Amino acid sequence: MSDVKWIDPGNADQLRAWDTAEGVFWAEEAELFEHALHRYDDALLRAAGIRDGDQVLDLGCGTGSTTRAAAWLAGSGTALGVDLSSPMLAIAERTAAAIGLPNAHFAHVDAQVHPFADDEFDVVLSRTGSMFFADPAAAFSNLARATKPGGRLVLLTWQPPPRNEWFTSFTTALAAGRQLPVPPPDAPGPFSQSDPDAVSRILVDAGFAAPTFEAQAEPMYFGLDVRTAERFVLGVLGWLLADLDDDARHQALDALRNDLAKHQTTDGIAYDSAAWLISSHLPG
Repeated sequence: MSDVKWIDPGNADQLRAWDTAEGVFWAEEAELFEHALHRYDDALLRAAGIRDGDQVLDLGCGTGSTTRAAAWLAGSGTALGVDLSSPMLAIAERTAAAIGLPNAHFAHVDAQVHPFADDEFDVVLSRTGSMFFADPAAAFSNLARATKPGGRLVLLTWQPPPRNEWFTSFTTALAAGRQLPVPPPDAPGPFSQSDPDAVSRILVDAGFAAPTFEAQAEPMYFGLDVRTAERFVLGVLGWLLADLDDDARHQALDALRNDLAKHQTTDGIAYDSAAWLISSHLPG
């Protein structure tokens, strides 16, 4: 796997994060991350409508579970998973090879600027991986150029934070009574594509047809027990504790553990989540 050759300067911080400590953590916890999200996979893949012979692009593929599923559905076609995290892509490549999926490929690229071939893909999909572009208008214009006329675009993105219990619960606990800053709604991040009107404008301006939005809701699991879930959550959001003194840090950790314990089920630690299933196509 080669280094990223083309990177938009606006995505350089994302590359540094996902290609170093943050990406290493996600790679080490690949099984848990994939399990947390897999309940959305059936709806995503049904909407994508992947057929034998299709050429599929998977944006922000992480450790590759959706790419592998797309490759299996594409049969004589191919699935290309792209991501800014080389640690996660290494897991994705090893797993695809281990289960014998020669048509699943992976590339360490910035999809906002990567020179994909014109009219290359029948399907472009992403499971919570399309929300981190510094310039989404440029990114989706680039992706529209790489999509065949009539090709399909399917994205799974989070609905706003109040509809995602996992996010509000974790950030409330770790805030330790502080008022956390709210990023601008168009800043790269998990909720940057939570507003259907804003997403519609970006996609239509890029050349895609007006998208449809289907509300999805699934439980997310964060581990079998409180100890596992705490490690998982702190690996993602532990930076919220960085400026706390010892007393506030203990308060935050106690609040997190208590909240996790309240969400213990027979299957593990479960929180409500809500997403948009966004479907569009390239006219032609």
